[in-house]
Amino acid sequence: MKTILIVEDDVSLNKGIMLTLAQDGLNIRQAYDISSAERIYNEEPIDLIILDINLPDGNGLEFCESVRQRSQVPIIFLTANDLEVDIVTGLELGGDDYITKPFSLMVLRARVMAVFRRADPERADKMEIDDLSFDFGKMEFRKADQSILLSRTEQKLLKVLLMNRGNILTREQLMDKVWGKEAEFVDENALTVTVKRLRAKIEDHPSEPTYIKTIYGLGYAWMGTNES
Repeated sequence: MKTILIVEDDVSLNKGIMLTLAQDGLNIRQAYDISSAERIYNEEPIDLIILDINLPDGNGLEFCESVRQRSQVPIIFLTANDLEVDIVTGLELGGDDYITKPFSLMVLRARVMAVFRRADPERADKMEIDDLSFDFGKMEFRKADQSILLSRTEQKLLKVLLMNRGNILTREQLMDKVWGKEAEFVDENALTVTVKRLRAKIEDHPSEPTYIKTIYGLGYAWMGTNES
């Protein structure tokens, strides 16, 4: 089980982040200032830090710099500072991502999962969700222990949706990510057809999908969350 350290002095926000991420089976440690964050970090293994910049007893940027002298644990900055210089400084000091307040907790969750996937490329190629098993490296896909045959286009679409779980992707974004430079020459119905075929292979009830949701007027999103 991965452990996340939340360093945020706003008690309500800290709790909200904790409750959101705990739903994914993550172990959460909470700190409200740098001194408690240092103590927790030195006492136990931490897999990711969510770090506010403005803290009661110091600056999160300095804590990041101190951590970077000891490890490459992923760090996501969380702050009200949206000035370009703050963003650049945070990233140059070793931050892996930067989210400004106010923000959606679901967006933060998606960013956290994305950082974990980048830190563990093999995991990004292998996923198990409910009775679905996907191995993109070996191109082996199964549903309830039955093999599923996916075309290359269906595989690309599936992976893009999975890598952006919980996020809405517009039709334009999906076309670009799946077909790349050829997207402008692809029939506009190609995406609709590919989604329909993919649903038919992985959904129990394709007309009432559990995973690949249509967000009317916007695009599509993978909404299944029971991942192992």
